[in-house]
Amino acid sequence: MTRSTRSIIGAYPGKDAFDRLAAGTVCLALASLAAGIAFASWIEDGGPPLTLANRIGRHRRPFTEIKFRSTRCEHPTRVGQVLRRTGLEQLPQLLNVLRGEMSLVGPQPLAAQESQGRTWRGAELDWRFAAKPGITGLAQLLAARGARNSQRLDRLYLSRQSLALDLQLLVLSMASHAVGRHRIRRWLRRLGSPRARAPRTAAPAETA
Repeated sequence: MTRSTRSIIGAYPGKDAFDRLAAGTVCLALASLAAGIAFASWIEDGGPPLTLANRIGRHRRPFTEIKFRSTRCEHPTRVGQVLRRTGLEQLPQLLNVLRGEMSLVGPQPLAAQESQGRTWRGAELDWRFAAKPGITGLAQLLAARGARNSQRLDRLYLSRQSLALDLQLLVLSMASHAVGRHRIRRWLRRLGSPRARAPRTAAPAETA
């Protein structure tokens, strides 16, 4: 790992322990809910409740991402619509966290074929693969379009990550399913704009 890569990542001590402790706690608390979702998905169309996808993780190592299935023949199922709206389709990804393949918060997971493209293949992007991909993160919350925007948001997160930031992003992720992702994204963009960060100046006093 190069010096520049270490400076970009800025990982805080205890991140892995926090990930696994939180993921394990949620898995135990929502085990009955997960079983109910799996049963409802199977009852609806007889298909498997889970979907598996090839992703590229830390150090460019491949892993299998686990999610609840939300489509059938590329069309959303009724159960799948609820899962997408509530974010519960990502619940099985906690198993990826427990297996050490993902983090609760981190860069957006890349598909195996996507990582082979010219945009992500260069050694100058090794910083992006020096951290575990996350269930949520800046790029996920802001729905970054295109590799350049995704890289910018991932770099911003990795350079500033902390337990406090992770907790904020986790709360925002949960809130996005309650109040709507568009509202959260508008708030995040407004918060990060130069105009929002500029201090207000007092209006000049009127002269008689």
